[in-house]
Amino acid sequence: MAMPKLDGKVLITGASGFIGSRLRDQLLAAGTDVVAIRRPGSPASKAGRSVEADYAQVTDLERIMRAEKPDYVLHVAGVTKGSSYEDFRLGNVMPTRNLLTALRSEHPEPKRFVLVSSLTSYGPSATSAPHREANPPRPIEHYGESKLEAERVVQEESADVPWTIVRPPGVYGPGDVDHFTLFQSAMLGWNLFYGNRDHYMSCIYVGDCVRGILEAARHEQSAGKGYFLTSDVPLTWGEFQSEIVRVVGRPVRDVDLTEQLMWATAFVGEAATRIDKKPRLLNLQKAKMGAQQAWTCVGDAALRDFGFEAEVPLAGGIRLTHDWYLANDWYRSFSPKDLLSARSLRGLARRLGRFR
Repeated sequence: MAMPKLDGKVLITGASGFIGSRLRDQLLAAGTDVVAIRRPGSPASKAGRSVEADYAQVTDLERIMRAEKPDYVLHVAGVTKGSSYEDFRLGNVMPTRNLLTALRSEHPEPKRFVLVSSLTSYGPSATSAPHREANPPRPIEHYGESKLEAERVVQEESADVPWTIVRPPGVYGPGDVDHFTLFQSAMLGWNLFYGNRDHYMSCIYVGDCVRGILEAARHEQSAGKGYFLTSDVPLTWGEFQSEIVRVVGRPVRDVDLTEQLMWATAFVGEAATRIDKKPRLLNLQKAKMGAQQAWTCVGDAALRDFGFEAEVPLAGGIRLTHDWYLANDWYRSFSPKDLLSARSLRGLARRLGRFR
């Protein structure tokens, strides 16, 4: 897979996350000058340079923009859980606005500001009609609503700063924790569904996602536009998990748990959050996402404007992911009792919140 190169300095947020870390590593491997923003108290990465900043303090960000003068800003950081919409605004909207404010103030002529948003900003799709960019966005839960609000900040407050928005669906690959429970279960002989076997989804391998972000950042045609980055054909969760089972290569028993169980667990999580104010991974917002019949999109616009199309087929991506889990001993600490434990519920919650 040939990766495009960005000429100049790149400032990246979210470099400790699943997508951001691979984006940073790819840039460093290409010899790009990369500086990552890390939150106060976060340890410095051994890979590349980093600077500490509080996203709530515009002066912190202005200092960085003034000193670094990045050619590209790749804004990948965000939050996927919270106990209220304000938590999501503070994690997804406020940092976007403050980064743009600092950039306009101290370095208003970068080559591109790229916001990594999410399919959830558009809401669920019709089963027979995957989302296209021309569709009206209709998010249905806090995460998607906050991502759409962040997009509108970029569109309305960027002034002369050139920008691009990318919206991946579910991203999987080496190092992914969101889908790991599916692989764990298959290793133990179980193929679990939570009322979603026939629900449709779009997905993309992390290497393709990184390549799409880089292509979107460097092409003139993509300035001032937003794009879905996805593999070609939507599929059901049944088809996705069948490929995991095939690659893992062990006999499994299919188990269809009811959607009602998911809602019941979500109600428990919601009630606990109201008592102690601590956000749970599984709550009514995530359950609402999981209950939808389709979260799908197509990448026609990205292909047309900057030639991007996914190269890694599902079978190859699942194989690469499984091999990475094996090589890095991710299966070692998992036991059968974990399928019925809080760990399994956390895995379910991550699946329901799988869109970045």
